[in-house]
Amino acid sequence: MQKDFDSWNSLKKQISNNYIDVFAHPREIWWCSIGINVGAEIDGKNENFERPIIVMKVYNKETLLVLPITTKYKDDIFHHKITTQQKTAWVKLTQLRVISSKRLNRKVDILGETEFKILKTVWKNSI
Repeated sequence: MQKDFDSWNSLKKQISNNYIDVFAHPREIWWCSIGINVGAEIDGKNENFERPIIVMKVYNKETLLVLPITTKYKDDIFHHKITTQQKTAWVKLTQLRVISSKRLNRKVDILGETEFKILKTVWKNSI
């Protein structure tokens, strides 16, 4: 499959230059411009190269630790199933990344406290 690195690079330049005053919190699920990545790294979709992520940790106003989410059924040790008020999804435990808050597009949900604690435990045990 041919990847459109040029379009992603143009959008990435715009994202970098934007001033965005958003502040995310742990447990929140956002659509995020992840981008086009290399090899088995998860890619974003559509014109914003975005996909849902869950915020695992906030370091400061500009820097977050996140895990990408997929809605495709994944029953293996590399994914953890979560259920929100809106849908069931699977968190990709192997794709943890640090991102800029400038990549966040829109908040869509929040994971319950108990389920988030379970996710954190599962993720930590997967390392």
